[in-house]
Amino acid sequence: MAKLTQEEILAYLDEATILELNELVKAIEEKYGVSAAAPVAAAAPVEAAEPQGPTSVNVVMTSFGDSKVGVIKVVRTITGLGLVDAKKLVDNLPAEIKKDVAMDEAENIKKQLVEAGATVEFK
Repeated sequence: MAKLTQEEILAYLDEATILELNELVKAIEEKYGVSAAAPVAAAAPVEAAEPQGPTSVNVVMTSFGDSKVGVIKVVRTITGLGLVDAKKLVDNLPAEIKKDVAMDEAENIKKQLVEAGATVEFK
């Protein structure tokens, strides 16, 4: 088999389609047992990999504002409680609405409650 020069290889790569290049990469990975995936930076500080804030929080409602009925409806939707239990929860503030929820879910719950008129905090 004739040995290809570096220039010939680069010329082929310039003219090849994406599909052909993809097949070439797969063939190289299989034949030589390597991966074309970018390596993870090992020099990154360990602190950067750790989350900057809490990963789960408790959502606590401290006030229902001017729209108690609207807040009760939202609490029912969020918690799945019946009308009587949701009303008791809202009547006994501060009240824990959800416990140990992910931060993104907690933000969503807070948004719903604030739109209904409630005051919410995370603990």
